[in-house]
Amino acid sequence: MEESRPSVGMIGSGSWATAMLKMLGDNTSSKELLWWIRKEEDLAYVRQYKHNPTYLSAVELKVNPENLYQSARTVIQKSDIVILNTPSAYLEVALQDVEAADFEDKIIVSAIKGIVPGDNLIVGEYLQRNYQIPLENIVVVGGPCHAEEVSLEKLSYLTLAAKNNDNALRVAAVLQNRYIKTVTTSDVFGVEYGAVLKNIYALAGGICHGLGYGDNFQAVLVSNAIREMEKFVFAIDAEESRDINASAYLGDLLVTAYSQFSRNRTFGNMIGKGYTVQSAQLEMNMVAEGYYASACIQNIIQQYGLDMPICDTVYQILYNKQSAASEVVKLTEKLS
Repeated sequence: MEESRPSVGMIGSGSWATAMLKMLGDNTSSKELLWWIRKEEDLAYVRQYKHNPTYLSAVELKVNPENLYQSARTVIQKSDIVILNTPSAYLEVALQDVEAADFEDKIIVSAIKGIVPGDNLIVGEYLQRNYQIPLENIVVVGGPCHAEEVSLEKLSYLTLAAKNNDNALRVAAVLQNRYIKTVTTSDVFGVEYGAVLKNIYALAGGICHGLGYGDNFQAVLVSNAIREMEKFVFAIDAEESRDINASAYLGDLLVTAYSQFSRNRTFGNMIGKGYTVQSAQLEMNMVAEGYYASACIQNIIQQYGLDMPICDTVYQILYNKQSAASEVVKLTEKLS
């Protein structure tokens, strides 16, 4: 890797990928940006107009038209730093033509806040198992950071988690700019699982809002949620020291639970109002990671024998088709 000016490749073309491309474009530390766009018509549009026609369409993207590809493998091969930024459910398809050798000697960044459904693995574990990528080469991006606010250049903070702090600092160097600040941590598993869990808790908050519960109850729900999160991440990785009140955990939970831009809260609100899962997904036309995460996390909760009533409530509503109203009433008796 060219130490001072690495090339950066983006795999994904949703709102978060688009926002991160804006961050990268507003930073002069990379020698070039490369972008994998799945749909041919979207690629042609970006090449001509330098805007994503589907997500954050007002954002002008500073990407050379010659560095746009429909081949994820090409982008990965040409990049020093690779940012994976698809919905977790689509990662396997995005990488279907990619081989383990294509990732060698590169920093691999996961900006995916979800679990790969078929494998029931967080992205870092999925990459280690399927592509033999050393944990030291993986950097995880944590929030709190909504794509919509990044597009408006509102001050935001990213947490970069890596076992190799030099790699975290290299990624920070290409992402930070006048409206993006960065911090680093070694808590890879805590940050990645925290990002998964906060989506489930935002879904719970949305369900309760859709049912008519107010701000007083939402505050109780979120305070219980952060304690659940702490219990879970310490069960997964007890050796790592972490402050659960740090931005990557509590901060990301708060913004996802309360923000108008939170698709998981929006999805949950629709469920609380009586939408089916399928109808809510169709109307949103965006992926709510918390839906897929709920089933995956439930398996892990059972594996470790953890008592996590909020996660269990969301799972019962989404997957066992239990009444949202009755399940939340039962949940209220378990909160404090």
